[in-house]
Amino acid sequence: MHAHLRLLMALILVFAFNASFTYAQTNSPNNPTWWDKYQYLKHNAPLGDSTNTTSVNFGSNIDISNECGPQSETFIALSPAAGHALAAGSNEIFRLPMRGYFQAKGATWGGVDLPLPPAQGANSIDFGSDPSLAFDSRGNLFYSYIVVFFGNGAGVNATEMAVARSNDNGRTYPSVTYFSYAGGSDHFNDKPMITTDTGATSRFRDSIYVAWDAAVGGSTGGGVRFGYSRDHGTTFNVTRADDPQGPGRAIGASPAVGPDGTVYVAWNDYSANTIAFNRSFSGGQTWDKQRVVAPKSIPFDIAIPAESFRGALVYPVLDVDRSNGPHRGRIYCSWMDRTQVGTTDIYLAYSDDRGDTWSQPGAVTDQLDIPVDHFNHWMSVDPVTGDVNVSCYDTRNDFTGFRYMTDVYLAQSKDGGATWLPNVRVTNVSSNEHDCNGLFPCDGINYGNQQGDYEGLVSYGGFAYPVWTDSRRQLDAISGCSRSLAMEEVFTAKVQGN
Repeated sequence: MHAHLRLLMALILVFAFNASFTYAQTNSPNNPTWWDKYQYLKHNAPLGDSTNTTSVNFGSNIDISNECGPQSETFIALSPAAGHALAAGSNEIFRLPMRGYFQAKGATWGGVDLPLPPAQGANSIDFGSDPSLAFDSRGNLFYSYIVVFFGNGAGVNATEMAVARSNDNGRTYPSVTYFSYAGGSDHFNDKPMITTDTGATSRFRDSIYVAWDAAVGGSTGGGVRFGYSRDHGTTFNVTRADDPQGPGRAIGASPAVGPDGTVYVAWNDYSANTIAFNRSFSGGQTWDKQRVVAPKSIPFDIAIPAESFRGALVYPVLDVDRSNGPHRGRIYCSWMDRTQVGTTDIYLAYSDDRGDTWSQPGAVTDQLDIPVDHFNHWMSVDPVTGDVNVSCYDTRNDFTGFRYMTDVYLAQSKDGGATWLPNVRVTNVSSNEHDCNGLFPCDGINYGNQQGDYEGLVSYGGFAYPVWTDSRRQLDAISGCSRSLAMEEVFTAKVQGN
């Protein structure tokens, strides 16, 4: 969800069907792409299922949402302490709360809604957005998201951070902590990501960390905010991780923790057009000097054909090798950028000196002789094997000639990011989010969400678990949905690399 306060009260994002598909910026910091959700909820009754849902298998792919209405922005986490339990989350586009998913038994999943606080005043609503999840070393699950408050159709009243806690691997979330409340004239809390310190010898073990950007208007931004909790999510203290004297134009903060407890954060500095980075040796209380991982060419996002309505966001992902292998402690950072031929690809750099210096970025995907877009990726370092895994949307199987068709592919490196094995196809059905069966525009797909801004991935013990949305069930009847409503389902799979 991209949102910056100077236009929150004024702009309505309008997407246009553009046959030329020039690579323009669509979701700039001036365009609040969550507005479509607000407009739908303002004029329509919520659509979907608030009760527990049951997943449906499609061969190696599992539809874990299986409900009427679209979802977007998926995330997934795994707990070694809880018997390798998996839990996931996504945005709901036609309903107010966040959606959580839990692995019930084997390949079966269930779904549950996340809590929301009361709305503010008469004729007001609030809704959640931007999911991320993490387990601590004890098997507790934490789910972070933002809460957006609207008042009587007048726009945003406020935003705040939310971290919900589950003690049963995501089946229920009986407690939630709200913090960093910001009124509509202050700043907009946006794009949170959560992680935990699971290091056996770290003095900050089981601390919970959340990083997000605080969008404000004017010539300066609110920078990268960082919340840390030492009491298992009961309370959070908030600091600022970027240079407080800088312009603060940040989006997409991604936190990670090293085996020694050092905290790292990377984000898109769209003012300097770099992937920026900082670190904390005090568990998030104080921060070092802001550094640069790499320069880039796309400032904010890009309207590639496969995600032309929404635009694909330049969103870095940070992770650390916590295995006992030869690259223990190595920091990895991945992001999307433009290629020399004008398509998009996923790049990765690494650091062996806690972020002082970084390797030359390199592409993680198969380099093919045809134009291919890669976007909306996630990266996960296997804490057992040290393998580096990256999943993303990929248009190599497109048969339209316009790079509309998407699949999810997994890239894997077994030598610390130096080389990459041939990519593995994850999806067993391609999706076309622009043109329905090549016959007519899929106007119904444009709910301001499409695939969202990111997909999720977690890896453990030689297996990777990507989670994503696709539109293969657009023509299905899900709980009585019409064709225009049965789309953007949440899928996952268990994948073993090459």
